[in-house]
Amino acid sequence: MRSHLLNDATAEQYRRSVTEGVERVARKIATTRQPFSGATPDDLAPLVDAVDLDRPLGDASAALDELEDLYLRDAVYFHHPRYLAHLNCPVVIPAVLGEAVLSAVNSSLDTWDQSAGGTLIERRLIDWTTGRIGFGEAADGVFTSGGTQSNLQALLLAREEAKTDDLTKLRIFSSECSHFSVQKSAQLLGMGRSSVVSIPCDRDRRMQSVVLAAELARCAAEGLVPMAIVATAGTTDFGSIDPLPEIAALAAEYGAWMHVDAAYGCGLLASPTRRHLLDGIELADSVTVDYHKSFFQPVSSSAVLVRDGATLRHATYHADYLNPRRTVAERIPNQVDKSLQTTRRFDALKLWLTLRVMGADGVGQLFDEVCDLAAEGWEMLAADPRYDVVVQPSLSTLVFRYVPAAVTSPAEIDRANLHARKALFASGEAVVAGTKVDGRQYLKFTLLNPETTVHDIAAVLDLIAGHAEQYLGENLVHAS
Repeated sequence: MRSHLLNDATAEQYRRSVTEGVERVARKIATTRQPFSGATPDDLAPLVDAVDLDRPLGDASAALDELEDLYLRDAVYFHHPRYLAHLNCPVVIPAVLGEAVLSAVNSSLDTWDQSAGGTLIERRLIDWTTGRIGFGEAADGVFTSGGTQSNLQALLLAREEAKTDDLTKLRIFSSECSHFSVQKSAQLLGMGRSSVVSIPCDRDRRMQSVVLAAELARCAAEGLVPMAIVATAGTTDFGSIDPLPEIAALAAEYGAWMHVDAAYGCGLLASPTRRHLLDGIELADSVTVDYHKSFFQPVSSSAVLVRDGATLRHATYHADYLNPRRTVAERIPNQVDKSLQTTRRFDALKLWLTLRVMGADGVGQLFDEVCDLAAEGWEMLAADPRYDVVVQPSLSTLVFRYVPAAVTSPAEIDRANLHARKALFASGEAVVAGTKVDGRQYLKFTLLNPETTVHDIAAVLDLIAGHAEQYLGENLVHAS
């Protein structure tokens, strides 16, 4: 069994095995004609369940053959231009190269004696990102597994910086369109979901700062403590950006920690044309970024950044076997001192190679392309009598709803839109997302692929309308 360990004696075997795997994936990507096969759980579950994990195949080629049937054939392929559903991006090749390198070397980014140069590369990328945000020299941060963990750590810091130890008095303010991880974090931090005050949004799905001001005043008058305000720069459903300067002013007035969840909108940090949409982000106390959304990085690649690096001490614990206190005096850089995780992948390498090969402008131009595409898509939807579109996009998301020409009940329209989404997914021709808007069923395009065209959008809209019309027609026949 030692023959399977990667070392100096097996380096050639490693090269052959990985090359074969890469070649198979490359062939699959080159020949994929639609984003999904249409396979159902009932189709795939028996195949996976039939595998006897106690009887190994003993051969990498055989295992890859099996994987073709269990995974590669029916995977959802985000690189396809008609994958339009969630915040999943196609990935850039330099980042995939970084993934291959970091997996093989397998550095753990918790302590210097496990990562050495990897520690410094991650720290340099943190400095680069905080510079793009507009933070000063005191800023710091750490890579995380994703936006949920980044938001959790930011709110942990906010809780520890609050002016009371009475958790029942603490309140977090976020918009009704904010990410569910805000409520989840409150629960994990011992505050309960009821500690989150939901602020309504305006017609553009941005937090209403006037209502926020009133809620802050009310809480203060009741003796409660405004612990944090979470502004969103790129909501999951609409891509909307909250009024950051106004929120920052209110946070300063009430002594609240300001966190900006820019998991989606962080691509604007590299945009040559749209950076101004994030004006005010430099006033935040902490920021979440997801490079694996709008920087076109493989999952996972995220970070939490703070304006004052000293606040990261709230995540610091020392263990004699890992990061003893003496390492601080010896100026040994240990990333575990800043992180909620201990063992942690060298995900920063993917972004490092991306910037070294493509440059920040190259990444930003890709994000600009999908934002431009969304603007064209909005014009198409706004002019199409078959659809009701909710809001003009700030980023690259379109939320819309098929509406038949004949008078039909809203509930029936809900069912038609839900059916259209399911039928489209089952066909495998395209993948779109769904959401609720004011209690009604809507559909969603999240455009993160620069290869997607206006023609693709038009074709998918026709498919959706066809499925919805078929559903309504069949129901009309059954009802008569």
